[in-house]
Amino acid sequence: MKAVFLDYDTVSNGDLDVSALSAAVEDLVLFESDDAKTAERIRDAEIVLLNGAELSRESLRGAPNLKLVALAATGTDNVDLAAARDFGVAVCNVRGYCTSSVVQHVWGLILSLTQHLADYARLATDGSWSKHEPLIEMRYPIRELDGRVFGVVGWGELGRGAARVAEAFGMRVLIANRRGKSPRPDRMELEQLLAAADIVSLHCPLNDSTRGLIGAPQLELMKPDALLINTARGALVDGHALKAALKAGRLGGAGIDVVPQEPPPADYPLLDPTIPNLILTPHVAWAAREARQRCLDEIAANIRDFVSGGRRSRVV
Repeated sequence: MKAVFLDYDTVSNGDLDVSALSAAVEDLVLFESDDAKTAERIRDAEIVLLNGAELSRESLRGAPNLKLVALAATGTDNVDLAAARDFGVAVCNVRGYCTSSVVQHVWGLILSLTQHLADYARLATDGSWSKHEPLIEMRYPIRELDGRVFGVVGWGELGRGAARVAEAFGMRVLIANRRGKSPRPDRMELEQLLAAADIVSLHCPLNDSTRGLIGAPQLELMKPDALLINTARGALVDGHALKAALKAGRLGGAGIDVVPQEPPPADYPLLDPTIPNLILTPHVAWAAREARQRCLDEIAANIRDFVSGGRRSRVV
């Protein structure tokens, strides 16, 4: 089967082994990202692989031989799933491949914010420490995590992984009910969780019920020294509202790895370097080499299963 990877450069800089992927198809072409060439590249393809490239209804309509879309990601919001279903195109994603990498990043953000690592590193090198400025060790508040509350929104593999580390720090874990689902006795409504948690970590998918999940009303419910962590999807959080909360001191800090449009436009509110206690990273939580290799190997397994008539990791 002829396969094309539309944006291979977004998962590899030449450091990955593609042998399993190549063995799963008869003909594989690896492309660098170029949305303008999507229609041309997929016109004769039977399998399309992609990470963040978009496949619209129009794109799918122009690929009459297409049988399978294999995502190098868990999220599927960049593919028109309804159109794929209408055109009889199967879609599969990869799950669990980057749990260790994402959990590492989540806790890297949390610990950096909690310990004010960037602030204290600056004081160590800008002359403040050498001058023995008074109370330099207490310039920024450091707090222990032991005994505090870790709130998880999205109780999938990533949320559970982040929660296991929280428990290792001696934190109590709270879990939010899913929007639109029946409440569960071991969970609580989002609003209750936001008010109770010292750290809120988002791990839910982006859909109609979660878009704009955290806006000004939700941020106002949070403790003034609480942290918000988002390594899931950018559109879960209102960037303007988060900027306002941080600038006004109504929130202790935020660690953000995702934004609604990537790369973000120059006027995206969270790019403002004057926002205090914000760590913004360019969607790298998943990017450990081991996780990226695991991703390719999972795609290969999905393709082999599809060719043999299976439904491994199918979303459509």
